[in-house]
Amino acid sequence: MIARRAALLALAAGLTLPLTAPATAHGTGEAIEIVEPWARASLAGRNSAAYMTIVNHTAARDELVAASTPVAKVVELHTHLMEGGVMRMRPVRAIEVNAGEPAVLRPGGLHVMLIDLTRDLKPGETIPLTLSFRNSGERTVEVPVVPAGARDATGHGHGRAHGPGHRH
Repeated sequence: MIARRAALLALAAGLTLPLTAPATAHGTGEAIEIVEPWARASLAGRNSAAYMTIVNHTAARDELVAASTPVAKVVELHTHLMEGGVMRMRPVRAIEVNAGEPAVLRPGGLHVMLIDLTRDLKPGETIPLTLSFRNSGERTVEVPVVPAGARDATGHGHGRAHGPGHRH
């Protein structure tokens, strides 16, 4: 009877632990996981943008509220909205990162805008990007730079959802 009670208490403690401490990302030790970050190369001093998928491994909602990098004087969180039949880019105050629901930052949608670059971004290099979350704090990631026309982290002009046997 005592052994059964101890087992039930251990189980209850194990079930409530995620409510008191952030969960970790598949062994990475991170509550927030940044998957496939990438940025577009800049052309002749123009702005750039960074994209990624943000996975929240906690039980609570979080928000990306700011970002910074030494390669841009200004960094803003943006989205694209349809206004009067024209797609327009607009700043947002935060990007929601719900528990169990990845936030996907991609061309034509949510993204991190890198404005007034301190230098051109060249394909093949990586840049540091610090992401600030309301609950999870700051997280710095190394972001690979891909060619300017790329539509995904592979540097290609199309997505990776190909059929079986597709090769590059």
